[in-house]
Amino acid sequence: MTAMILRTVRQAKRLVIIIIGFTVLVIGVAMIVLPGPAIIVIPIGLGILATEFIWARRLLKTVRDKFHKNKKGGNVNEAE
Repeated sequence: MTAMILRTVRQAKRLVIIIIGFTVLVIGVAMIVLPGPAIIVIPIGLGILATEFIWARRLLKTVRDKFHKNKKGGNVNEAE
């Protein structure tokens, strides 16, 4: 009985993280055309989703790497 309750709690926690992460991500994408700090909100949404999904973790790493490379003045599209 206890194992079933713990499993249900874990699933509920995962569902809440998914809902919050996708909501923040969608708001960030909407901010691309609407006024707002999309460049900040999108990585936050990806960071929330990265706690549960590998694809989000990889995408967040790619975005972070491109940001740091661009910040240093390098060309983002340049082959390494």
